Amino acid sequence: MRHRVFGRKLGRKTNHRKAMFRNMAVALFTHGQITTTVPKAKALRPFVERLITMAKKGDLHNRRRAISALGGDKNMMVDEVGDGIERNRFGELKKAPKIIKHLFEEIGPRYEDRDGGYTRIIRLGTNRLGDGTDLCVIQLVGTEDDDAPQLAGARSRRARSNKRMEFAAKLAKGGATEEAATAVAEPEAAEAPAEEAAATEEAEVEASTEAEAQAPAEEAADAEEEEKKDDA
Repeated sequence: MRHRVFGRKLGRKTNHRKAMFRNMAVALFTHGQITTTVPKAKALRPFVERLITMAKKGDLHNRRRAISALGGDKNMMVDEVGDGIERNRFGELKKAPKIIKHLFEEIGPRYEDRDGGYTRIIRLGTNRLGDGTDLCVIQLVGTEDDDAPQLAGARSRRARSNKRMEFAAKLAKGGATEEAATAVAEPEAAEAPAEEAAATEEAEVEASTEAEAQAPAEEAADAEEEEKKDDA
């Protein structure tokens, strides 16, 4: 029986499971969202939300607790392309943004007025090819905004889907009718000069063809006149 046993084992030993949570948490804080399986996302959520609660408090004690939870200095640097990234001639990382600084200075203050519930899990409705496990996206609440604090700087799928839904709502209300009419009128206006140019080119081709067809007949007539003159 699993009395008083917290969390999921996920088929891993303790050290392996802790290392996996650390790596997934760093990736989540870096990108704002990650794609994983549903059991892993549910197991990761309490670990991440405790770290965000530490970041909200912001004192030295909780900063040290967060550093310890994320595995010490080895996981403090984020290997992402952006400002502040330096590599040596072998491609090894020399300098990168620190995830603890990002967590305590940007992510934590963002949820200052929110009591828990810093993450959401969105089921994708697709299965992993290997074992058919359900896949999902776990993301920080608010990362669908353009000004979300993400080191990677990439916008989430939710932002794009929200924009599509807003545009569809405008079309349904008729608010985007004028924009659609303008968008249709502009290509037509652009096509008109093209059609005129095409008609002019066709006329020139026909004229040149007629001239080429008449040239042999004129040459034959001139030759006959010269023969008559010679006979005379």
